[in-house]
Amino acid sequence: MIVVLRIGHRPQRDMRVTTHVGLTARALGASGMYIAADDKGVVESITDVSTRFGGDFFAEDKVGWSSCIKKWKQNGGCVVHLTMFGMNLPDVEAEIRTKEKIMVVVGAEKVPGDIYQMADYNVAVTNQPHSEIAGLAVFLDHIAPNALHREFPGAKVRVYPNPCGKTVEEL
Repeated sequence: MIVVLRIGHRPQRDMRVTTHVGLTARALGASGMYIAADDKGVVESITDVSTRFGGDFFAEDKVGWSSCIKKWKQNGGCVVHLTMFGMNLPDVEAEIRTKEKIMVVVGAEKVPGDIYQMADYNVAVTNQPHSEIAGLAVFLDHIAPNALHREFPGAKVRVYPNPCGKTVEEL
């Protein structure tokens, strides 16, 4: 099981990016997302996509990031903080893949220093500035089993690969 914890979300500024973090997490193998902010709009957007396109992805806002991390770890989970200052992903991915419960911490603006100590792994997909969405996508592609070939049960809409055009089925 993989979940994402989004910290540093500023509702007036980060709604679109945080929504895309959630959509990326859902599409590439995560089970859900915690948002350390009060933003029902993001939760509603992600829930709407999950309802239409299937799967059991959850989105929950108003979580305290510190207590969320502590509870996850108390329940045997591993915490991975995505940061450009961490260990390079190829150097730690095999070890992380052995974990059954992974929480991926994704920041927005400056991340509190405590995160670096609370995380079991501080991981960089590159040691250069980049988007948290891109970082999460690369991480999940490396860690989530069969992320690119998942089925989403309960879908009301299904998109089929098409070399030229759109093939969408309303179920």
